[in-house]
Amino acid sequence: MTVANSDIDIASRGLILIGAEPITSFSSDSTEALVASNLYEDTVRTALCTTRWRFSTNQAELNRLTAAPSGRFDSAYQLPADSLMVHAATVSDMLIEYTLYGDKLYCNEPTTSTVIVDYTFRAREENFPSYFTLALEFTLASSFAMAIARDEQLAGLLERKSAQLMQQAKTLDSQQQTTRKLTTSRFIVERRS
Repeated sequence: MTVANSDIDIASRGLILIGAEPITSFSSDSTEALVASNLYEDTVRTALCTTRWRFSTNQAELNRLTAAPSGRFDSAYQLPADSLMVHAATVSDMLIEYTLYGDKLYCNEPTTSTVIVDYTFRAREENFPSYFTLALEFTLASSFAMAIARDEQLAGLLERKSAQLMQQAKTLDSQQQTTRKLTTSRFIVERRS
């Protein structure tokens, strides 16, 4: 038994799901390698951005840029180089309003503020949990079914299976944080009055 913990392993398993030959490199001359090398990275990045995966979320203190924005905002900050998607920006643990322009975050914070962002980054394959890897393999297989096998019915079946596995993966991943307690005291007070 092997674990898929590299890009080649994951792409190969997606290919096997459609009955194609696995690959040993993205640069070989086979049709499978050509299709996998062209679809793999965008598929992974899209899958990582579909939810706030715990294994692919990080926090970083942003560096304030010396040049002020041209208009509407007081300050600009450089986003981390590995950022795929920003989920929140805070100052002193309080959410702030911001807008992203390219690889910069614009906001109206004074120079003394320390801006922290929560963001999705491109996790490495060896850090993907098995539930995400399996869902990703089916997502890739769905694309491969259209590009290599040219089988719409198979692609549709794999796409449905991928969606099911991705939902299960999101459910499992969401359990990796403290469960939020629902405050019901306000409702009880209102009900009794």
